[in-house]
Amino acid sequence: MRNSKTLALEVVERCQALARHSEDTGSIRRTFLCPAMRGCHQKITSWLAPLGASSRIDAAGNLRITYPSSEANAPRLLLGSHLDSVPNAGAYDGILGVVLAAALLSALEGRKLPYAVELVGFSEEEGVRFATPFLGSRALVGTLNADMLGRKDAQGVTIMEAIEGFGLNPLEIPEARIGENVLGYIEFHIEQGPLLESLGHPLGVVETIVGQSRLEVTFLGHANHAGTTPMHLRQDALAAAAEWICAVENHAKHTSELVATVGAIQAKPGTGNVIAGEARLSLDVRHRVDTARKTAVSYLLHEAEEIATRRGLTVRSRILLEQPAVPMNPFLVEQAAKAVSLAGCEAYRMVSGAGHDAMIMASRVPSAMIFLRTPGGVSHDPEESVAVADVAKAIECGCHLLERLANSEEFLRRKQHA
Repeated sequence: MRNSKTLALEVVERCQALARHSEDTGSIRRTFLCPAMRGCHQKITSWLAPLGASSRIDAAGNLRITYPSSEANAPRLLLGSHLDSVPNAGAYDGILGVVLAAALLSALEGRKLPYAVELVGFSEEEGVRFATPFLGSRALVGTLNADMLGRKDAQGVTIMEAIEGFGLNPLEIPEARIGENVLGYIEFHIEQGPLLESLGHPLGVVETIVGQSRLEVTFLGHANHAGTTPMHLRQDALAAAAEWICAVENHAKHTSELVATVGAIQAKPGTGNVIAGEARLSLDVRHRVDTARKTAVSYLLHEAEEIATRRGLTVRSRILLEQPAVPMNPFLVEQAAKAVSLAGCEAYRMVSGAGHDAMIMASRVPSAMIFLRTPGGVSHDPEESVAVADVAKAIECGCHLLERLANSEEFLRRKQHA
């Protein structure tokens, strides 16, 4: 095998090269089936063509590259991540998982495994263009439905029209669905947080992707003149919202593993000399245990009711998203942990606080994730980076993992997620 550090340098260089394929000049932005995505497809395909890999773009715009097996009609292992990005993005979120998977195939130096390896560059994960995430992985598990295809972007273009505009046929989306011969899915991804760095670990093995609750909470008071209304006679919706925001933060700080965020607030009428009669807030609650998350949401809504009642206001709430926690496959988690150890790192097991394609894929096939340390915990920002030494460790880990799976009769007997 080529030196892991040499491969790691190549991975970083290739991520930077793909960063130049962007919708924006001077910054990175790649949304679902934008023209810049074609350049990514062409680059990645050119890197793997010399290895004898065959490539195609499925009807949902996913890049699918297959490295053949040593045996005819062998099952497949999927490796990959997403190719799209948020606006003003970094060069590694998603892309690193695709490029690192390509490096693992290169590291085989032409040797074939008892299973084929399919590299998947998902067309969409972030939900930027259509406010609907995971379009790429939904196609693979068969849940990209007609309702989703009718959703529109800011210019009024539907997902179906975007697919057709890219030269693909949306009627062929069912053909993108993976079959019974897929053994599993493995995704390498930057952590997008500070935990691994704080602990001094280059790699982490994800055991669970947290569940999420997203709500809209609105406090309704009474707008009035800021100068003529005494403080004790006010029904200030914004002041109630501020008290509740502090309650949200305090409860999360004192509840193990819970994270809760109010990230957006709109006050009406929104004028400096008028008491706010309405304050609308977002609430994002996440936990690895669904019962703990639901209990927290109930508590926080009860707190909102108490605050509103005490201040002479009313409050209403609306659920926007209920995403259950998704455990990774125990067998693959164990194999990934052993591979991390063989790479000379502590096999630290952790929770993913962000959503990933692996959570969608896990509904169909055994899935696992391996995180790389994120310097400074910075992600979704141009300052996002990786350490070459960490990428080298990830490559070593990936090579050990492919070998362990190739020699595992238990793994090779698997045909479908139980």
